[in-house]
Amino acid sequence: MSDVLVLARGFGAGVLLGAVFYGGLWWTVRRVAAKAQGLLLLGSFLSRSAIALSGFCAVARADWQGWAACLLGFLAARIVVSYLVRSSAEKGPHVLRGARP
Repeated sequence: MSDVLVLARGFGAGVLLGAVFYGGLWWTVRRVAAKAQGLLLLGSFLSRSAIALSGFCAVARADWQGWAACLLGFLAARIVVSYLVRSSAEKGPHVLRGARP
């Protein structure tokens, strides 16, 4: 496979994994007002980590350049999700209903 294709595939996989990981984190934080807070947080962390690690392992099978591109995509997704969460929180408190002060 060409180097550009390996890097593009790795970056795309990283963006997807990061969106799932950080989007799932945001979803969990919004619902932590439930009674079983510890179980929800632990279950969410374990499932998000398992998805991210298995995705990284699938990409790492190719070579280290693909893994590095995946990591960059993962970090890029963090920036995008953080921006989206911050901008939606500024629109009003109804977005974060259920969140504690």
